[in-house]
Amino acid sequence: MLKSAHVQITPYYQALLDSLGPDHPLRRTVVPSGDCVPAPGELADPLGEEAHCPVPGLVHTYPDKVLLFATLRCAVYCRYCTRGRLVGSSDRKPSADVFRYLEMHSEIRDVLISGGDPFMLSDTDLSELFSSVRKIRHIRTVRLGSKVPAVLPSRVTPELAAILSKYRIWLQLHFIHPAELTGETTRACGTLADAGVPMVSQTVLLKGINDDAETLAELFYGLLERRVKPYYLFQCDPVFGSSGFRTPVEKGLQILRELQGRVSGLALPHYCIDAPGGGGKITLLPDSPLCRDGDEIVLKNYEGREYRYPDPEKGGPAVLESITY
Repeated sequence: MLKSAHVQITPYYQALLDSLGPDHPLRRTVVPSGDCVPAPGELADPLGEEAHCPVPGLVHTYPDKVLLFATLRCAVYCRYCTRGRLVGSSDRKPSADVFRYLEMHSEIRDVLISGGDPFMLSDTDLSELFSSVRKIRHIRTVRLGSKVPAVLPSRVTPELAAILSKYRIWLQLHFIHPAELTGETTRACGTLADAGVPMVSQTVLLKGINDDAETLAELFYGLLERRVKPYYLFQCDPVFGSSGFRTPVEKGLQILRELQGRVSGLALPHYCIDAPGGGGKITLLPDSPLCRDGDEIVLKNYEGREYRYPDPEKGGPAVLESITY
């Protein structure tokens, strides 16, 4: 596994990149190229997770949902990662305080297990973690976020799929380009689907990599063919050094308009911004007017609170428009 302070790539993914050629845009997502420098509005913790951390290893932003860090290890280091400040920093496991907090808060019904990438844990560790969460009766849904099927598909075995099925785990997979839908990934998704594991995908909109309707349509239909439902298309979070990956918000809306008329509704994900500072996901529709204040898009979340996403104005004076939520 190729690894340094800033780079980690599995042999499988490295071979895929090599087969695609040195100029393929996927390479930029994991290999530093000097094209991303800190820009105004970028933060080390753009989603304000550390301010919503009641105990180490747990983020409680929404009333009934929590994010549980299973590990801080990943199979690859994505350069646009929201948690780049944490990934690879340690190998801690969830503490007793995490499960004590979950037990004490009966309003929590949904647990998303993430990291890092939980599939970096052994089957035994995953089984123990799932069992501990499922013992808490008021928790109704358990999800797991992973990019492993795209970058280390050999990790997906019938044994792993059986564990996920046993504990009724929803998978939220991370795919960003149709080139990731290889034969190996297809077999991994087939193993999971055949075991009855429900799967959805989350894609980050990335400048020069997948920011056109044709590429995304191919990706979303390809995912459906592998029994993975496209779930979210995320505007890239304003993490430090991500400016070279971020598209204007209007570009994302234009792509959504194009997709809406050319792909099945089943293949169409929600386009959203995860509000900087911990406001949660804010979905944008194709005809959503944007409320702009200079170089920022002004958003309101489900609580009616205001959040701002950095989106530099490309000409003309800043105009603050009205918007209905």
